[in-house]
Amino acid sequence: MPETATPPSTADPAGAGAPPDPGRWKALAFIAIAQLMVVLDATIVNIALPSAQADLGISDGNRQWVITAYALAFGGLLLFGGRVADLWGRRRAFVTGLIGFAAASALGGAATGAATLFGARALQGVFGALLAPAALSLLTVMFTDGRERAKAFGVYGAIAGGGGAIGLILGGVLTEYLDWRWTFYVNIPFAVVAAVGALLVITEPGRSRGRGSLDVPGVALSTLGLVALVYGFTRAESDGWSDGLTLVVFAVAVVLLAGFALVESRVRAPLLPPRVPADRNRGGVYLALGLAVIAMFGLFLFLTYYLQIVKEYSPVRTGLAFLPMVAGMITGSTQIGARLMTRVRPRTLMVPGFLTAATGMLLLTRLEVDSSYVALILPAQVLLGLGMGTAFMPAMSLATLGVRPSDAGVASAMVNTSQQVGGAIGTALLNTIAAGATTSYLADHLAGAAGEPGGRLVELEGMVHGYTSAIGWAVGILLLSALITAVLVTADGRRGGARGASGDSRDGGEGGAAGEEAGEEGVPVLVH
Repeated sequence: MPETATPPSTADPAGAGAPPDPGRWKALAFIAIAQLMVVLDATIVNIALPSAQADLGISDGNRQWVITAYALAFGGLLLFGGRVADLWGRRRAFVTGLIGFAAASALGGAATGAATLFGARALQGVFGALLAPAALSLLTVMFTDGRERAKAFGVYGAIAGGGGAIGLILGGVLTEYLDWRWTFYVNIPFAVVAAVGALLVITEPGRSRGRGSLDVPGVALSTLGLVALVYGFTRAESDGWSDGLTLVVFAVAVVLLAGFALVESRVRAPLLPPRVPADRNRGGVYLALGLAVIAMFGLFLFLTYYLQIVKEYSPVRTGLAFLPMVAGMITGSTQIGARLMTRVRPRTLMVPGFLTAATGMLLLTRLEVDSSYVALILPAQVLLGLGMGTAFMPAMSLATLGVRPSDAGVASAMVNTSQQVGGAIGTALLNTIAAGATTSYLADHLAGAAGEPGGRLVELEGMVHGYTSAIGWAVGILLLSALITAVLVTADGRRGGARGASGDSRDGGEGGAAGEEAGEEGVPVLVH
């Protein structure tokens, strides 16, 4: 028999039966600062890369490792970081991740050579993989009341969606007015403030550590498999999809991840319990988020190129040009998603959100060399921001619907993993499509005119044609996200949050029958 549900206002997902910590809103502020630091770091270095490359004498062939080293470490270790947070304690993992990230950032800012910079970026990825799932799982166990959870994840969703654009803005300002090194140093005050705040105000509900041992084979297989997968997409972007080594890397990734899935179904204490991704709502959210990030990363890439190369914007002006998207994401997440999340089903927000974002993306397929920012790019960004903010907020909350407290970290890590893999796919896949379309356009239109007065215009037109071709694919990907959400996400977030929390709070048994049943029926309020 399922346990009687605790009233939503006092439900404790950690199973301790204690009322919610009154300092959790202060804790949210410090968790938000940490999350912003991690998210913006994915893009802040991109604008500074040309300056860093020139200063440190990094070759064109090796400059990609400034980005790739971070992506491989972060993407490969996320599941491990999530499980460490579950076993070791979320607050402890959170603070350790912050301190390590600050130290790695200081090393990167002080780098005197390429090797030091690459190593610092890898270390940022390692500690980011510990920090990000710990931050998300802390919110999962600290906010249990439906309305409060909606507000908390409205803030978190706005940061997760808009942080990349904020990174472009901040990276442009720091690079243009200070130095590329400050794109690393800026992380230190973020980390220090968040770490001190966490130690002072964050009290993790219930027990601080989960029970069980670490699944070493699962750690090895998942880490190596995810690293191989992300690296495969990175190589595909630079060396082509038919490159021999790229195909080998992909094959290795498939074998390792298949082995990981087999191991997880047989070991006593799996790194990623199959029940976590097997739930149709969680699985649907992971897939929809990953696809949406493919589209978003492609957009950031092409719109940055368009504004800087075609429109000849400065780095600062390019960053500021993304402000409408950030404003839209904040509005969609905190004003639309947070206000409606406890009143309507999650998919009632997510599907229109993805469709609105797809409409904004569709507008950008009309880009031309002389397109007006105010008439075309600005309204497209507003629609994209509103749509993504509205969709991301309930999606991230739903990603840990009904999970056991002992699984909160690894379930949170799956959210970040889907986004990281989606980003790698988006950069590689859409860049390949754009490059192919540009090459085809130039072959048809340039025809020896490169040295003539109109040759430069034709080159720019070919570049924009490539961007719009790839953006057209991104529109289709967002439509697919909407379809997956409509079919798979059936949870009802309008009722209290206790049933899923209380049902899954028990550690006994393989599946936690009552909790899993509650999650499958979609009765619990959205959790992230």
